[in-house]
Amino acid sequence: MTHPLLDIRNLHLTMTSFDGAAHVLNGIDLTVNRGEIWGLVGESGCGKSLTGLSISRLVSTPPARYIDGEILFEGRDILSIPLKEVQSLRGKRIGMIFQDPTTNLNPSYRIGEQLVDVALAAASHDASILDCPPNASRRERRRAARRLAGDMLDRVGIPNAEARLDNYPHEFSGGMRQRVLIAMALIGRPDLLIADEPTTALDVSVQAQILKLLKGTVADHFIGVILITHNLGVVAETCSHVAVMYAGNIVESGPVAEVIERPAHPYTKALMASIPTKHSKRGSLNGLGGSVPNLISAPPGCRFAPRCPRAVEACTQTLPKPVQVGGTHHAACIRLNETEDLVDA
Repeated sequence: MTHPLLDIRNLHLTMTSFDGAAHVLNGIDLTVNRGEIWGLVGESGCGKSLTGLSISRLVSTPPARYIDGEILFEGRDILSIPLKEVQSLRGKRIGMIFQDPTTNLNPSYRIGEQLVDVALAAASHDASILDCPPNASRRERRRAARRLAGDMLDRVGIPNAEARLDNYPHEFSGGMRQRVLIAMALIGRPDLLIADEPTTALDVSVQAQILKLLKGTVADHFIGVILITHNLGVVAETCSHVAVMYAGNIVESGPVAEVIERPAHPYTKALMASIPTKHSKRGSLNGLGGSVPNLISAPPGCRFAPRCPRAVEACTQTLPKPVQVGGTHHAACIRLNETEDLVDA
């Protein structure tokens, strides 16, 4: 039996604080296959990064607690296997581009040392990464890893890459450090790459270069990618599928073309309506009123109901289940099937 690369099933996560327990992930279902790039979008505080961190079991427990669900990586539940086995997957089978480049590079080590260590660790799983003969000495393997590190820095757009391997993180700008993290995540050719806002600190030209590199890596090595972002334009250009998150729930998911061209959930429609176009007049942006609810005392039923212009009393009482809109396109709204024109409004 062939398993999906990643299969998240009914994932529930709570976070305990002095004010109480916040139900931050409220039944996440997401399946990622090889060759797919999934965009995970939504406002800040919706649980996108926590979903990504959970896949590598990087969320501290406590204060977090997984009260239900599974995270199946090629059929094995990440949440139930020993932590030592999960650690052996990080950087080798599961790569991660972290959101903050200022805190995720060791300031005591040169950039080259950190990249070489990741490459050598990944080569213990797949020797072809270093392109060395099987009987290569440790010195030859380190030289090959350094050549690979220089090549990766060059591919992510760092000038004079070979010489920059000997620099420390503080000698790079924030955007350059972000590119180093991207190189570090890709150098081991992971089967699954989780990219948390990988292009936020980069200018438009470098952003396009990085996104092209991600797409090329997927095509060349047939990996799966989860791209966490606020930028729907990036999703439209880069991703094959998209999942829209709101307050710990996936409210809509499916192929990018279907979701963006025919959004079904009111929240997705509001996000799309807030994007300015070349025809938008100055001062005429359509913002979404209200804010993400306090998840310690989350509203019953649909968590978007307090902000939804189409909400009725039933929305505040019943948690909606995903409904098929078309093909593999699903949305979680109890009013979707009431009338045909409601979906297209």
